Amino acid sequence: MPDQPPRVLTPDGRPPEDQPAWRRDFPIDTAEDAYVARRDFTKFMVLISGSFVAGQAWIALKTLGGTDAASGSRAIARVDEIALGQAAVFHYPGEHDSCLLVRAPDGQFLAYSNKCSHLSCPVTPDVKAGTLNCPCHHGYFDLATGRPLAGPPRRPLPRILLEIRDGTIYATGVEERMA
Repeated sequence: MPDQPPRVLTPDGRPPEDQPAWRRDFPIDTAEDAYVARRDFTKFMVLISGSFVAGQAWIALKTLGGTDAASGSRAIARVDEIALGQAAVFHYPGEHDSCLLVRAPDGQFLAYSNKCSHLSCPVTPDVKAGTLNCPCHHGYFDLATGRPLAGPPRRPLPRILLEIRDGTIYATGVEERMA
């Protein structure tokens, strides 16, 4: 039996001589290309499983780690800077966490995360109506409690805990609420 070159299986099943010129120049045996050894498959599965375990460990450490290093007491405004019915934007606990400080008509200071609990669009205060409005999907939150009133949001806005000392308003923590 004369030496014959090994037969290459082409993707479309036609014989190699009927293939376009570029495929004859770059013959790829589809059966060989699709072959995955058990050792390679096992390496892949161990790598992916290890990645999942590392990700879950990171989430557990972040959750169980307690307070964020950026959290704590932070001065956000002076009492005389915010008039009745006005609002101010500040950042707490980190510099990328936008929050909203509102002085209600009764003089009470209220602060919430400025991200809608639906899809994180920024909320805007309507102090006269007593609401915080999300313009993206027409969501409405109660100004006094941060609870959703209408629209797609189902969770309340995270409340920022406040303290007033010596005429200065301090953000002291974040109260995450589920209902």
